[in-house]
Amino acid sequence: MIRITLSAALLLATAGIVQAQDAPAYTAQTDVTPGAAALSKEDSCRYQGQVMAAVQQARLDRVKEENVQATLLASNPDWPAQFSNAIPQLAAHVYTIKRRDLRKNDLGEIFEGQCLASWEQVQAITQNQNQNQNQNQNEDTTASE
Repeated sequence: MIRITLSAALLLATAGIVQAQDAPAYTAQTDVTPGAAALSKEDSCRYQGQVMAAVQQARLDRVKEENVQATLLASNPDWPAQFSNAIPQLAAHVYTIKRRDLRKNDLGEIFEGQCLASWEQVQAITQNQNQNQNQNQNEDTTASE
């Protein structure tokens, strides 16, 4: 379940949906990034795996958690910019794992495989999130009139 949640978090982040610091739920921004939706499943999962691998490597290199995003962005990564939105969420998870355990596993490969395996579920979550957002906006508009 945690893998599906992380996959959903990364896909939502790359689609322009971010997690508010003070709220447990995802909130949608109005400027949804069109590039994430245009990627194929394989490309999107490959980029997600690259982000996860980079966060893992930063942890192994003893980069402080609060510096991970700046460090990774300074390295001019190969993934599209919208995938960098997920770095804080992934870092929060990766930094809870002991380095000895990180050395034994390739989180990028695992994450890419999990992304491919759960793609349809994550797409359904994303679609449901978008529908709920649209419904809430319509209700707010109707209530204010």
